[in-house]
Amino acid sequence: MLITTQLGSQSEDDTDSAYAWNRLHTLCTRAWLEDLVYKPYYHRTGYVMAASSDPAHAALLKDIKGHEHEYQSVNSAEEFRNTMPKGVLTGDFEGWRGFAKQSGAGWVFAKGAIIAAKTEAENLGVHFITGQKGNATELLFSDGAQSEALGKEKHDGPGILEGVETADGTIHKADTTILASGANADFLLDFKSQLRPTAWTLAHIRMTPSEAELYKNLPVLFNIEKGFFMEPSAETHELKICDEHPGYINPIYSQTAEDDRTAVKGRGGKIIGSRPFAKHQIPLEAEARVRCFLRETMPHLASRPFSFARICWDADTPDRMPVVDWYPSSRPGKRNFLLAVGGSGHSFKTMQAMGQVVREFLEGRVDERTRRAFRWRPETAVDRNWWDVQDRWGADGKVMDINDIQGWTRIGD
Repeated sequence: MLITTQLGSQSEDDTDSAYAWNRLHTLCTRAWLEDLVYKPYYHRTGYVMAASSDPAHAALLKDIKGHEHEYQSVNSAEEFRNTMPKGVLTGDFEGWRGFAKQSGAGWVFAKGAIIAAKTEAENLGVHFITGQKGNATELLFSDGAQSEALGKEKHDGPGILEGVETADGTIHKADTTILASGANADFLLDFKSQLRPTAWTLAHIRMTPSEAELYKNLPVLFNIEKGFFMEPSAETHELKICDEHPGYINPIYSQTAEDDRTAVKGRGGKIIGSRPFAKHQIPLEAEARVRCFLRETMPHLASRPFSFARICWDADTPDRMPVVDWYPSSRPGKRNFLLAVGGSGHSFKTMQAMGQVVREFLEGRVDERTRRAFRWRPETAVDRNWWDVQDRWGADGKVMDINDIQGWTRIGD
């Protein structure tokens, strides 16, 4: 995971969204640099950013406007190859233009950071329930009627949350419940189109121990239209490559009423959502994009077999800002159901900051500007464009329908 670590600046002149984002960025930067739970997993290697088309290159330059002096221009194949030790980058980099920065960014060993966070939570008294016993399948609401399982009738809402049912039939009750289930949150609650589960693709290539040694402590190379890679895992010697694109969705169509959440899947009605699913393979077209990226950067690896691949989901909001707020029916009375969803591609790198914001909500001390920026806001998703690329590049500049793919990799077959 690419992480930039520069403290954000907050101003009274900022919009609420800019203020809240800069605050998140400041909090998570401090955590990656200073917190003993996370610091060991952040590698401050710097980064090389690039683009291949004029519009994408212009977008890159816009991102660093006013700070150009902090970056080194990288525009030729030789300049790109010289950003890393000899033998790492061997491609022609045709059409690539960009810049390099030796500080302020790097990469995170994501698995290690997540395990460390889980271990710290357990040390503080958190108990994790996993498998079928921890697979939440239904939220149980009440408007005052008695029900079969809780002594209350089940509702899709509104009402006060009374419990959560898991796949094994257990009903879990709590004084306060936090829904933070990422792209799967839309299975449990009608978010009024605020969440669009979107998938991205990644693959691993296994390196030899000597190759892995050569690839240690490398800056992250990221072409915003082609993809990126990070140095091999110290544990498995696998090189991680992601092809860059605006994402895949698995659209669900309504063929009856516009608000029918149980719509028949087909292509004759209005899109009312996207449904994630797990798969440890990637579309063949994604494999082709990964290998294209390798041919342009490291052609000596371009034909090497993949050792691992998978699709990864996150939930995009229309403005790519998270939804952290009390569920509307919690507000008039008992505030017992908090939402923390809509990572929009930012959820991992800002996880410590999001935890801080969740804590502020629970303690009743969240500042008003953050609250407004992260509020429950279905008005932003009215007549949502489900195909919006949301300032992302690659793959012909389109969000793709995962049902249109022509085949999947068969790694391990």
